[in-house]
Amino acid sequence: MQIFTTDVLCIGAGLAGERVAVEAAMSGFETICLSLVPPRRSHSSAAQGGMQAALGNAIMGDGDSPDVHFADTVKGSDWGCDQEVARIFADTAPIVMREVAHWGVPWNRVVAGTHTYYKGGKPFEAEEKKENHGLIHARAFGGTAKWRTCYTADGTGRSVLNTLDTKCLQYGVNIHDRMQAEALIHDGVNCLGCVARCLRTGELVAYFAKATLIATGGYGRIYRATTNAVICDGGGQICALDTGLVPMGNPEAIQFHPTGTVPTDILVTEGCRGDGGTLLDVNEYRFMPDYEPEKAELASRDVVSRRMSEHMAKGLGVKSPYGDHLWLDIRHLGVKHITTKLREVYDICTNFLGVNPIHDLIPVRPTHHYSMGGIRTNADGAAYGLTGLFSAGESACWDMHGFNRLGGNSLAETVVAGRHIGKKVVEFLQGHTVSFNTACLNDAKAKVEERIKDLETGRKGKESVIKIRNEMQDIMMEYVGIFRDGKELQTAVDKLEELYARSQKMCLQGSEPGFNPELSLALRVPGMIKLAQCTAYGALMRTESRGAHTRRDFPERNDKDWLNRTLAYWKEGDSMPTLKYEEASPYYELPPGERGYGGGKIIPNELPEEKLRVPAKKATAKKSAKSS
Repeated sequence: MQIFTTDVLCIGAGLAGERVAVEAAMSGFETICLSLVPPRRSHSSAAQGGMQAALGNAIMGDGDSPDVHFADTVKGSDWGCDQEVARIFADTAPIVMREVAHWGVPWNRVVAGTHTYYKGGKPFEAEEKKENHGLIHARAFGGTAKWRTCYTADGTGRSVLNTLDTKCLQYGVNIHDRMQAEALIHDGVNCLGCVARCLRTGELVAYFAKATLIATGGYGRIYRATTNAVICDGGGQICALDTGLVPMGNPEAIQFHPTGTVPTDILVTEGCRGDGGTLLDVNEYRFMPDYEPEKAELASRDVVSRRMSEHMAKGLGVKSPYGDHLWLDIRHLGVKHITTKLREVYDICTNFLGVNPIHDLIPVRPTHHYSMGGIRTNADGAAYGLTGLFSAGESACWDMHGFNRLGGNSLAETVVAGRHIGKKVVEFLQGHTVSFNTACLNDAKAKVEERIKDLETGRKGKESVIKIRNEMQDIMMEYVGIFRDGKELQTAVDKLEELYARSQKMCLQGSEPGFNPELSLALRVPGMIKLAQCTAYGALMRTESRGAHTRRDFPERNDKDWLNRTLAYWKEGDSMPTLKYEEASPYYELPPGERGYGGGKIIPNELPEEKLRVPAKKATAKKSAKSS
């Protein structure tokens, strides 16, 4: 067995993983990134619309500030976020956007003079300031008071990822691609690295590391209809959950994006609506202002997805062989805008839908998109349960998103959290020594080898990998969607528990050595069912509606009983997760209140006075960040 040793091991080489890797490498630490695919094919490259940061350069962002951004983020989270983390994010984002610009990200820039913009399908003119000419521009996104989403046309993720990948090359970060992490190496207290499987050869490889980062993105593939790529299977979260020591935070917090295309479920960016696109029903009537007069199409994603679903339930969807859908209209934006600032949308529509968005309406409906939950970490990105384990990006519950994340905030989080957590990893390494224990390595290796042997020989059963995976996805689609209720969630929990037991009896149809996609999937499926069960069970037990978690049988946001965060542990040998809870935020700089969109009744929580005060140390740090 080949064994590598390194200072920092980043499992995942998307934006968050590479940003942490760059920070560590710049400080002189040896760093290795593992990736299922070549880094520039990471799912970060699919992100289109932009990154939020309160720069205030665009005229429609005039007067923006980190304080306004912070408030938007907390409201967007439906007061489910950690406000300490949300404040770190809002204060640091402007610094990071300028930093990556210096590294080479080609942000769209302000052009002084009078320009025609669109809001709700209607044009208006605005004059960009002469003194801001050439500064980073911004577009509108949902749930924001100001235009603050920095963008590179509609290929922001790819632009920033290419830049970061080049920085990795500059600083000597080692990339081991086509490697699938299978188990963490740990001694019950310290994380010491991981055992991975080479997807080319099928051989197991060990990585010892002083600090291990999980940055593997989301786990959208527990749903059948999702914008997530096939590599978004929750591999990093599975490795952490399998330790029995590291919890998932808020696994029930799942976001559905309003504009997944039909029938492909490929995302078209929120930038379409931010730039002035509108949603139409079967009668080509613009319906969102009827539900959300103030924000309309630019309410937060959880709200727009619910309103679209409600509207289709009234029989106002467009009938198709693939189910009902609605229309996204960007025709009025014109040829130049669509083929420059929305060029990826143009390519997706023409190549995958046979639709020309310059002349035609785009068929869309809500589809699974993002997981607010993930590996629970503290504000430094250190995972609960194991020293030396960190997580960043969508794989983590850092938790700046609470129960709904704003568009543009998660893409910004990858590099903002990546920078912040990268610095904390460096601090950890500077004061930490570790002894690599081969007994722990042998234990992790033996468990993976045993699982592979079970699958290859079929000695535990003959269940089909594909059938088990498909049944899991069907359960999640049917019972754990945008609208939830106790009866359906209980059905999902019962079915998933039974399915998990069956997943222990899977057998490969073929056992070719080396490259074997069926084995790669089979090693993931039981863990994917665990993630699905954490989602369903967490949703069943949370008897309220908050953000993207909407219960028909408990429609109120219940701050009195549920102003908290779910922690889901999966102990070895158990068939169900164990749920615990912690406070949503250590303090409330912005006390719980109305979001300003979405409606709904709130059961208030009379918080003690000390919970409404920002600790002196945090207030000083906030003042320092503003002055920089």
